[in-house]
Amino acid sequence: MADAPRDFFTEPDFDPDTLRNLGPLSGMAGTWEGRHGSDDHPVAGGTENDAYVERYDLQPIDPQTNGPQLLYGLRYHVHIVKPGEVQTFHDQVGYWLWEPATGTVFHTLAIPRAQVALASGRARPDARRFTVRAVRGSTGDGICSNPFLEEAFRTLEFSITVSVNGDGTFSYEQETLLEMPGRPAPFRHIDRNTLHRVAPPVANPTASPPSPPRA
Repeated sequence: MADAPRDFFTEPDFDPDTLRNLGPLSGMAGTWEGRHGSDDHPVAGGTENDAYVERYDLQPIDPQTNGPQLLYGLRYHVHIVKPGEVQTFHDQVGYWLWEPATGTVFHTLAIPRAQVALASGRARPDARRFTVRAVRGSTGDGICSNPFLEEAFRTLEFSITVSVNGDGTFSYEQETLLEMPGRPAPFRHIDRNTLHRVAPPVANPTASPPSPPRA
């Protein structure tokens, strides 16, 4: 890190109101639903497409510091089912983070298939479209999978492009590049959806007014 500060311990001053400081993530805060998701995934015979219904909750967290590094962000939970079903099709938790000093967006994800990833990408504070990416083997933007997934559905690369739309929605297209035994080329697993906000975000704790004292 050639541009790292010499002082790794002193924390910076910061605005406690996360919602004012999310940069390109500003248009994503809140609770969202999307009913027209599309998932292209591998099956034994080739490729299958499934429609899905998604609920995506993104709530501001208090500003985070690593010594002089300052991050503002959203904690999220994604829950996906197939139309008309209740069984979970996909579940995911993590954080979207914005580092104003470097113009970097970080995306962490964990899924209950024993797999985690950290992706990142650069963006302007007012960007309405941005991409983050993770690559297998990277110690900075990497992917870690359980032994079965590493053997049977090895994730080589993950990326997601987010577009904050003028009509108040936001869309994403996500690509996971999979290497599988017996297939001559990696498989492009694609997910995409457009989400409509159904509830506003709740302010992070340090930006929230204190509760009135009990009588």
